[in-house]
Amino acid sequence: MYDSYMTEVAVSEARDRLAEVIDETRRSGEPISVTRRGRRVAVIIDSDAFDRLVDIAEDIEDRYELDAARADDDYVPWDEVKAALGLE
Repeated sequence: MYDSYMTEVAVSEARDRLAEVIDETRRSGEPISVTRRGRRVAVIIDSDAFDRLVDIAEDIEDRYELDAARADDDYVPWDEVKAALGLE
């Protein structure tokens, strides 16, 4: 997704101007690819974007685990949980 237009910066340049690179990604909201010998070795992203990505990954993992539990018939339907907790 980002690969086609992500800004690239060499490790040596990132080292020399790290504060500017961080400010740039925070300002633009776009990640910056850090490269060594032309190959991406790291990506600098805004911390809010990172938090969103972690939340999305956790949601996907939760859905996967729920699907696996349903496939194993190892889950309790939400209606039963609410009733057991007196939430209905």
